[in-house]
Amino acid sequence: MHDIRAIRTNPDAFDAALARRGDAPLSSDILALDSARRAKIQAAEAAQAEQNAASKEVGAAKAKGDEAEFERLRALVFEKKAEVAAMQAEAKELDAKLTDMLARIPNAPADDVPEGADENDNVEVKRWGDVPTFAFAAREHYDIEAVAASMDFETAAKTSGARFVMLKRGVARIHRALAQFMLDTHVDENDLTEVNTPVLVRDEAMYGTDKLPKFGEDSYRTKEGMWLVPTSEVPLTYTVAGDTLEATDLPRRMTAHTLCFRSEAGSAGRDTSGMLRQHQFEKVEMVSITLPEESDAEQQRMLSCAEGLLEKLGVPYRTVILCTGDMGFGARRTYDIEAWLPGQNAYREISSVSTTGDFQARRMNARFKPAEGGKPQFVHTLNGSGLAVGRCLIAVLENGQQEDGTVVLPAVLAPYLGGKTTLNTDGTLA
Repeated sequence: MHDIRAIRTNPDAFDAALARRGDAPLSSDILALDSARRAKIQAAEAAQAEQNAASKEVGAAKAKGDEAEFERLRALVFEKKAEVAAMQAEAKELDAKLTDMLARIPNAPADDVPEGADENDNVEVKRWGDVPTFAFAAREHYDIEAVAASMDFETAAKTSGARFVMLKRGVARIHRALAQFMLDTHVDENDLTEVNTPVLVRDEAMYGTDKLPKFGEDSYRTKEGMWLVPTSEVPLTYTVAGDTLEATDLPRRMTAHTLCFRSEAGSAGRDTSGMLRQHQFEKVEMVSITLPEESDAEQQRMLSCAEGLLEKLGVPYRTVILCTGDMGFGARRTYDIEAWLPGQNAYREISSVSTTGDFQARRMNARFKPAEGGKPQFVHTLNGSGLAVGRCLIAVLENGQQEDGTVVLPAVLAPYLGGKTTLNTDGTLA
């Protein structure tokens, strides 16, 4: 959500921020609607004042026995009362239109976000690890012999349709181990508070975290009106909705492992093979609530937390800062971490770490009391994948594949796998 006062003060800066995202200027339309809304509010207040004044005079006319004046004033009170109600209804309608318009406009990019139209204009800022070389043609995860027996797309399609998978035997256990490893690292080493969240949320939570109204088609809604979370960013961030926090209580750092659900609207034909793009998947999420002056540093901290997981797993990756044309709706700045997938001979996204500034906080009215006193201010919110579990599974399997069809697993997972370090061709662990 954008600050209407800031748009009134500097409409050119607002339009310039939209232009950086490739969007048309909107300040004139916004300010015209805002002006009409304010004029209607002022007219309603003026009519209310006239109603109040007439109401006081009604009693005086009655006391004087001036029946004609009494009737005239009483009629005026009823007239002004109806006029006030009509104007207030019109002002409320204009306010709803303005709020809806502002809610559909993306966040303004930070000054250091590179200009660009799409993912081809993203800028690499870091590369870690040596890309593995194989004496054989690297296979995609679903073609590795050890994996094929335990990654069942056919049965999943029979029960649920396309873009679902059933994991079995060792692959299922590796998937579970990865999530546990991520959570333990975040809690024990990265000082995040683990939260077990609901995966069904109300409209208010989706709206407050900028998933509504613009992106409703990307998520699943139950017939009762609840939403299946696209990510636990939604319930984690919304924990501070409506709150006024003490500055000393910030930053608040949280992590959660949940199922996530996305309709993948508009992605027809993309990544249809394997489990790279699914309707249901698991993710370990990181969310931070911070003071405004600390949010940029917090984003770097969260980025390091996510990168550190891949380094522990020995998965090569690169980190890019997204350009203005590729950034998400609510983001002010986003870094993507892309893991190396030998089967695709490419780096693919495994984590996005974003700061939204006060964009989400304004939508859900989350504030803090400055330590030095003064009016409450909006907090800053940040979110990041730490990591996408299914995509991490793909990276581990493809980077550890052997010519004989087995997979050598990262040593850091051994404690979660009963000391086992290899996925056999029959899908068992050894």
